[in-house]
Amino acid sequence: MFLPILIGFLTGVALCLTFGTVFFSLIQNSVDNGYKAGLTITLGVVLGDAIYVTFALLGTSMIPHSKELEPILALVGVIFLVVLGLFNIIKGTPRIAYPKTKFGNYAYYFTTGFLLNALNPINFVSWVTIAAYIRHSLNYDVVQQTVFMGFALVGVATAESALAIYAHKLKRFFTPRVALIFNRVTGIVFIVVAARLAWVKLYDPIMHLVDRW
Repeated sequence: MFLPILIGFLTGVALCLTFGTVFFSLIQNSVDNGYKAGLTITLGVVLGDAIYVTFALLGTSMIPHSKELEPILALVGVIFLVVLGLFNIIKGTPRIAYPKTKFGNYAYYFTTGFLLNALNPINFVSWVTIAAYIRHSLNYDVVQQTVFMGFALVGVATAESALAIYAHKLKRFFTPRVALIFNRVTGIVFIVVAARLAWVKLYDPIMHLVDRW
């Protein structure tokens, strides 16, 4: 049982160490608003991952899937990422401050983390691929699969919590000007990811509709 625990944990850590939308949002909010904001985003991310892990373990047959539904989900993800990207680009110079102790702020951070994760089809595919690999290639039984995925979630939570706290410790180096540049770069990353998602998931359906017209 030691290997499923170790490999699962390292897999979760590795999944976090990519320069995706969650990574940039986590770093940005931890710097702008303190580590509590980053930790709250992490909770939302882990919840999204836990849902995908559950589906991956139980089997993707439980998930309604159709060619009509996939473009709709992709479109929602594209719109969400574009809105976040534009907000980061045009919102101006941020005020570097500790987070306010209001429930609404933390609800926003939690929802942001959850939606950034849940609306990313690549994230779902990653968990399903991992589940298929440990089931068919490593021949893990149900208990080993559950332990592996459970510790993968622990790895995700640990790595992202460390990123949030580490970013907060660098707070003094982030002047308003540096934070402004970072926010705009983050916004551009969000829009680039949205464009890639639109190209991969929406180009063919749009061309199909154009041909029908």
